[in-house]
Amino acid sequence: MLEPVVFLVDDDSAVRDSLSLLIHSIGLKVAAFERPQQFLDQYHPQQVGCLLLDIRMPNVSGLTFQEALNDIGFSIPIIFITGHGDVAQCSRAFRAGAADFLTKPIDEHELIESVQKAIATSVARQAASESNAAERKKLALLTPREREVLAMVADGMSSKMIARALDLSLRTVESYRAKVFEKLEVNSLAECVKIQLAARNPLNAAPAAG
Repeated sequence: MLEPVVFLVDDDSAVRDSLSLLIHSIGLKVAAFERPQQFLDQYHPQQVGCLLLDIRMPNVSGLTFQEALNDIGFSIPIIFITGHGDVAQCSRAFRAGAADFLTKPIDEHELIESVQKAIATSVARQAASESNAAERKKLALLTPREREVLAMVADGMSSKMIARALDLSLRTVESYRAKVFEKLEVNSLAECVKIQLAARNPLNAAPAAG
């Protein structure tokens, strides 16, 4: 897993300098930018970290940029920083998945705590994503019939029920189940079902921001 990075986007150079020093002081790497596009030019969606984002910027608002990131599937936790925040903005930010909403002047302890929580969220998401990718590779090894049997197992059907539904012998179904267990490298029905359900909806494995 990559080293966590705290990305900072604020058009005020004094704010960028002061927050960068603070974040460096707790041993975290910082990448600071004046404009959102500069962040996009360097950010990779597999990067672990969080984004400190100013709400009011000359060309695009932080809230609009947050929505743009959501639209392209970037799930980096966002901590908004603003000197002019209001309830409507705060509500809009959290509805779109913001991790936190801090007002200037920034309380250092509050910011550090928020950053650490956001990075923990990012790490958990990345770990879940890597786990899901590994499970999807295993699922790709299954034959169409093995996938069919697995889906039925995940739906709670017994081997006898599956045999009747597919017009197969019980021994044949048990053989398919054994092959599924072997290819997925699991030892229990619960593990098998977990992999199948995660593949259906991988976002279930990732915690929500906040």
